Order: sequence, then C-alpha cells, then structure tokens
Amino acid sequence: MGVCKTIDEPSKGVFKDKRSEFLAFAYHVETEEEVKEIRQKIKKKYHDAKHHVYAVKIGCCENELVKMSDDGEPHNSSAPPVLGQIKAFGLSNILIVVVRYFGGKKLGIPGLINAYKTAAKFAIENANIIEQKDEVVLFVHAAFDKLNLIMKYSKKLDFKVVNVDSTQDGYKIKIAADSSQKNKIAEELEKMGCKIQQ
Repeated sequence: MGVCKTIDEPSKGVFKDKRSEFLAFAYHVETEEEVKEIRQKIKKKYHDAKHHVYAVKIGCCENELVKMSDDGEPHNSSAPPVLGQIKAFGLSNILIVVVRYFGGKKLGIPGLINAYKTAAKFAIENANIIEQKDEVVLFVHAAFDKLNLIMKYSKKLDFKVVNVDSTQDGYKIKIAADSSQKNKIAEELEKMGCKIQQ
C-alpha cells in the first residue's frame, strides 16, 4: 500500500514581526467537510483578526486535492508559502490556517511571505508526524445477492469492507482500498453489476 506522511493531532505555531502576530494552526483532515468546519470555527474564535489564510492538501498520489486562499492579503503573498511548507515536509491530509493580527506596520511582500512561511513551519515542527496508508473510500451499490461475492472479492482484490447498509433494492457498501488499486477495483465491481460512487 502507498504511504503518506501526515500529523495525528492539532498543533500550533506563532511568529511575530513588527508587532504583527501570525498564529498558525495545523489539523489532520480527510474531507472537504472537515476543512469547512475547522475554518468556520477558527473564523468565529478569531473574528477580530483581519486575515484567516489557509492551505490544505488531502490525499496523495493521483487523488490529491489542493486548495488555498490569501484571504485579502496581496496575491500569492501568504497561502502559497503555507502550502510550500506542507509540500516541503512531504505532508498530506493536512490543513493549516494562519490567523494574522495586524500590528500597524506593513511588512511588504517579502515580509509577508517570510511570516506566513515561518508560522506554518513552526506549526508543523510542533506537530507529531506519522505515516498513514494512502487509502481511498468508495461507496458500492449492490443487489442483495452480490454481498457474498463482494466479500469474497475483498480478499482477492485487497480492499476492506468498512460498512454495509440495507437499502430498498440492495446494499450500500462502504469500502476502503489502496488508492493505486481504485480503478481496478471499481472496474471489477462494475463487471459484477455494482454501481460505484466516490
């Protein structure tokens, strides 16, 4: 199985320059929904801060999702340096939000780049970095008579059946598999008459 590096618990980094304070928060995330919830909580808690810059990288290999926002800072002065640190440490499934309190003096573009980069770096350095299997989750809709066959295939194709829910016309099965095997598994299950939802 492919392996990614990520962090296991939230961590924080603080950087100050010319009375401006940059608070960086790093979180382990696996879905866009989690990212949305965390960003909302931070905006609510630090509502008096002018900027809430973020960068996120979910998944590794071909499945990766990358998003970021300068949140009102000059274009490319803040989010790209944060994402740069995520990539420099080779991390995935991580969200970093940097909250900035303006200290009254402008830092200029080079100063902003350095501040956001350093705050993100400190948050990562304060985190516990772990290895995580690069898995993808698929939802399979299968007829009632296909369940035993899918269980049999799980050993052959090396995927895990995480959850099985009954529906009116069959089962909704949640499976987890190595991301590199995703297409092969989907193809085999579709041949059996199953519908795949990602």
